[in-house]
Amino acid sequence: MLSVSRAFTASLAMAAVILFCRALPFLFFSGEKTPRFLSFVEIYMPALAMTVLALSPYASLEWSKAPHGFPEVLAGLLVVGLHLWKRNPLLSILGGTALYMILAY
Repeated sequence: MLSVSRAFTASLAMAAVILFCRALPFLFFSGEKTPRFLSFVEIYMPALAMTVLALSPYASLEWSKAPHGFPEVLAGLLVVGLHLWKRNPLLSILGGTALYMILAY
């Protein structure tokens, strides 16, 4: 277990690193136009991150063993269906999670 002084020191170090990471872009691009690469990343990174998060659970499935990914695929289809129908991300995520929990456990 950490002592209070070590925990405080670790918290200060983490705060300094986070502050540095947050301030770094402003230091590099303070007076210049944003580079094309960063504009590209700004536009396409959210969709890429969501795609990776949506597809990564399927990578570790054992398709040859029962239930053969059935709960995961059905929950994923429900998420897509709910999102296309209602356009509400919270409803889609909660609905898919609830269906997965019901089917998997």
